[in-house]
Amino acid sequence: MRRRGIARSDVVWVSMAIALVVAAIVVPITMGDALRGRIFAGAAPLFGQWNPHVGPGSIPAVVIAVAAVMLLPGWASRLRWRTLTITVWVTAVTWTLSLALIDGWQRGIAGRLVRPDEYLSEVPGVHSIPGMLATFSDRILDHQPDSWTTHVSGHPPGALITFVWLDRLGLGGGGWAGIWCVLTGCSALVAVMVTLRNLGAEDWARRAAPFLALFPGLVWVGVSADGYFMAVAAWGVAFVAMATQRRGLAAAASGLLGGAFLGFSIFLNYGLVLIGFVVLAVLISARTARPLLLAVPAALAVVGVFRAFGFWWFDGYRLVVDRYYQGIASIRPFAYWGWANIAATLFAVGPAVPAGLGRIFGSRMWRHPVALLALGGLVAILAADLSALSKAETERIWLGFSLWTMVSTALLPVHRQRVWLCAQVAVALVVNHLVLTYW
Repeated sequence: MRRRGIARSDVVWVSMAIALVVAAIVVPITMGDALRGRIFAGAAPLFGQWNPHVGPGSIPAVVIAVAAVMLLPGWASRLRWRTLTITVWVTAVTWTLSLALIDGWQRGIAGRLVRPDEYLSEVPGVHSIPGMLATFSDRILDHQPDSWTTHVSGHPPGALITFVWLDRLGLGGGGWAGIWCVLTGCSALVAVMVTLRNLGAEDWARRAAPFLALFPGLVWVGVSADGYFMAVAAWGVAFVAMATQRRGLAAAASGLLGGAFLGFSIFLNYGLVLIGFVVLAVLISARTARPLLLAVPAALAVVGVFRAFGFWWFDGYRLVVDRYYQGIASIRPFAYWGWANIAATLFAVGPAVPAGLGRIFGSRMWRHPVALLALGGLVAILAADLSALSKAETERIWLGFSLWTMVSTALLPVHRQRVWLCAQVAVALVVNHLVLTYW
């Protein structure tokens, strides 16, 4: 009876998620141009255009997904830890690339980050990184002769600096930038597993591993810079988790790295300050705040370096809010996006996450690492939504938070994992074949 009741709970939570997604699709259609002309999302709630298509990645994407669904649940419990983490990363990388190649090499990978509104269009104009930082804030607002492009102006300078560094290392152009985002972005899945293991939940990390490898959000990791942002923040959390368990120099190094990664993450995306909810979840789970003794100074040191070169984070944030409402955000209605944002995010996490979260809410395991991390990600999503600074495109923008809700999939019954994994990969494959996503 208990098992039957839990299954019924899964159905209820997934049904509510599906209802929200259906409503987000149907409402713009039924409301006509009065709403469609203001939401600026051709495949609402996703940012893209309806365009059924296949490509060179179609068959590999299906083959990799089928193989992973069949093999990963068994491997997750049997493989050595290091082998498992490598397997998860390799599976995620190959599947992400195959998903991106459904749109072809140029449209799916090499051309994503070279559009006029993207980061790489500004790289040739950066002759001096210190000089760029000194004047970065002056160019955030729109309607100026030297205003930054949309993505550069909407983010702190860390993202642009990264692509400038890649260019100077001889890895310039959209192809290398796309590969960088995929390789780093997929490493975030390993960071989640490492976090769980360091919180004494290795068995749960293994149970979540197949779901992480087939994370539907990988559709947007391949290719958007937000996949890279997600990874930097995730490794920051993982290093903090390591610092809770280690002693001596190892703990100090982990704490410093955690702070440095987290500090740099907020110079990639202003919204990643909300990753603090996940960090808090780690500290509560470990029942210690000791890592903060070095993590906080390390993070502040990163802030200090940027300030020394002329960029003050708070000035940038204030100006980016103004810039945000200089564009289509002033037209996009929050009355729709306030809830449709969640529907868009459901495409990135798949139906297994609502089921997993439902099991948390229906249990008494609130202090378990799985519950705390998943709820930390969920709270970050809700806070980002309430800020009204993420109207649309949240399937991409919130990857850094959505990732942590994925740990809730560890609560799903092992004997039903393949069923849930089929649902997860179906979401990603359907989205990439029916919608021409902007990223």
